Amino acid sequence: MNSLPLFDLAVIVVYLLAMVLVGFYFSRTNKDSEQFTTASGTIPGWAIGMSIYATFLSSNTFLGVPGKAFGSNWNAFVFSISMPLAAWVASRYFVPFYRSTGEISAYTHLEHRFGAWARTYAVVCFLLTQLARMGSIFFGIALSLQALTGYSMQMIMIVMGIVIIIYTVMGGIEAVIWTEVVQAVVKTFGAVLILYLIITEMPGGVPKIIEIGLEQDKFSLGSFLPDFTQASFWVVLLYGFFINLNNFGMDQNYIQRYHTASSEKAAAKSIWLCVWLYVPASLLFFIIGSCLFAYYQVNPELIETIKQQVAVERAGVGASATEVAAMATSLQPADYGDKVMPHFMVTKIPAGLVGLIVSAILSAAMSTISSGMNASATVFSVDIYKRYFKPGINEKQTLRLLHVATVVFGLLGLIAGIAMIGVKSILDVWWELSGIFAAGMLGLFLLGIISRQAKNHEALTATIIGILVILWMTFSHLIPSDYEFLRSPLHKNMIIVVGTLTIFLVGIFLTRLRKSSATA
Repeated sequence: MNSLPLFDLAVIVVYLLAMVLVGFYFSRTNKDSEQFTTASGTIPGWAIGMSIYATFLSSNTFLGVPGKAFGSNWNAFVFSISMPLAAWVASRYFVPFYRSTGEISAYTHLEHRFGAWARTYAVVCFLLTQLARMGSIFFGIALSLQALTGYSMQMIMIVMGIVIIIYTVMGGIEAVIWTEVVQAVVKTFGAVLILYLIITEMPGGVPKIIEIGLEQDKFSLGSFLPDFTQASFWVVLLYGFFINLNNFGMDQNYIQRYHTASSEKAAAKSIWLCVWLYVPASLLFFIIGSCLFAYYQVNPELIETIKQQVAVERAGVGASATEVAAMATSLQPADYGDKVMPHFMVTKIPAGLVGLIVSAILSAAMSTISSGMNASATVFSVDIYKRYFKPGINEKQTLRLLHVATVVFGLLGLIAGIAMIGVKSILDVWWELSGIFAAGMLGLFLLGIISRQAKNHEALTATIIGILVILWMTFSHLIPSDYEFLRSPLHKNMIIVVGTLTIFLVGIFLTRLRKSSATA
């Protein structure tokens, strides 16, 4: 078992205690549900922007992006390139819309437009998305810390979960936002430090990294051909635009922050601050992945332990040494990319700095999980419990409900993380699950906000058709090879694109069909 030096352990413990103390500090003013969910609209725009940036910059980015760049190229960076366009739409249309409604939940207006079913459907999609997000982040942080400490991934997730639950329950959204401001700084500094250490260890320095990257086509953004069957530039661009449109327009994590701002202008500025911070920060992590690839190309013997570890996991219990060796030889960089940065940290980062790096990775995980817990608790309380069970509960009962729901969703996210142990790529799993769950609610939201004449039965019919399309695209790969022509030919990142457009366009078509029939 690996063991961290005492100083590094002390840095990590101090960081975790500081996050708990933040929760204690804000618990003094966290006396009602409005303070718990919106901080009574007192948060400055710059803090909200850094908070949204910290939510985007999760451990999926911190570990998954370098792993993706190591195993392939910079194709996934196109996701970040799509953000400014989605931010423009959000700041111009979504922020004014939500600020004018005054509803803390992003989904209440769907009931006003189409009925209770639409609200409930969107809430279910959101909660499933949050569980997938929290689970993938719990898994990512455990993957890294296991390499550093040797403790089981389950134990790491449980300790992390307890700390996050404590400060989120006690401090509410105000604690979430201000801890994320600190975490945004910590994780950015940690990434810069990791890049510096890789470059200083690299024989030949930056010129050698660039040379290897160009030789191996590591800086490619993907094919520019109009090919939607693989992760081409256009597939990732479309996926990024639609998923970011969902983030800024339908994700309670972000909608809730619009209400914490003092004004509409401050809320809109927070979106743009997030974009201008995240785009270069995400590029930084792709650079880290490319640098790690170059480093281990020059020093291939240093990567053998990772390959052996992955080979043992894949070969299974009882495999012979010959079988494990054959498996290790056949592995490609994409098969062990997520494990490379933790391995570098274990073997190359000097004592005294590991604690800072681990704190940065912890902050990357904690910020997204805490905001997901708070948003999930808010949605459950407003859109499910108060809507269907006890609409007339008092303020004290509402606050207690929010506390209990926060704990429950934290535990469910923890269970989801444990269930993900063994997946090949954190980023791939998160992108696929978020695309599946987000497609339906984004299409329904756009239908409701753009087509003012669409009615309940048209939206319901369009949503049912959209769900069937999403299910077909998700599971058609399971169709036997004899019926291969029934499989979806599109890349899975296109699920959110096709699913969203199906619901929106079918709803528009049915609305126009009704209007033309009425005038005939």
